[in-house]
Amino acid sequence: MSQSLTAFELLLQIDQRCRLLAADLPSQPSQRDSWSGIGFRLGEHWYVAPMSEVSEVLHEPRFTQLPGVKPWVKGVANLRGRLLPIMDLCGFFGHELSAARRQRRVLVVEHEEVFAGLMVDEVYGLQHFARDSMEPVAPDELQGPMASFVSGRFQREQSWQVFSPFALTQSQSFMHVAV
Repeated sequence: MSQSLTAFELLLQIDQRCRLLAADLPSQPSQRDSWSGIGFRLGEHWYVAPMSEVSEVLHEPRFTQLPGVKPWVKGVANLRGRLLPIMDLCGFFGHELSAARRQRRVLVVEHEEVFAGLMVDEVYGLQHFARDSMEPVAPDELQGPMASFVSGRFQREQSWQVFSPFALTQSQSFMHVAV
């Protein structure tokens, strides 16, 4: 004689079967051993910013140009009711201002009192690296204004330099936008 199961008992049996057949999830230690960041390109160089230092990534928004500012300050955009200053990183670092292209993106940085959009040539999404594979960058390898904001690199098919937007927001030269 077969006994009919209540709906609750049937759900418990299904739950037990699912747990027996489910694949194991990755263990926590392997997740802690990886470093993740937002990959982007400026000119011919690849960078990766720590995920914790980028609030969001935007398509290039419409912005209003401002008078009396340095050429790398593109203007201000309205981002959900907040004014977001848009800064062209190529221009800030003394390279030719990036041409308007469909792949251009803005990395939004919010750190202490600073809320700014950093325009980059292209974003390559989330990049994951083994934490212990970060290499230090020798002081003589990086010259010019970029050196203060790069803390290391990861090597793959190309070199991904670790760029800190938070360090950039602490820079006096970045904060002085008036001509």
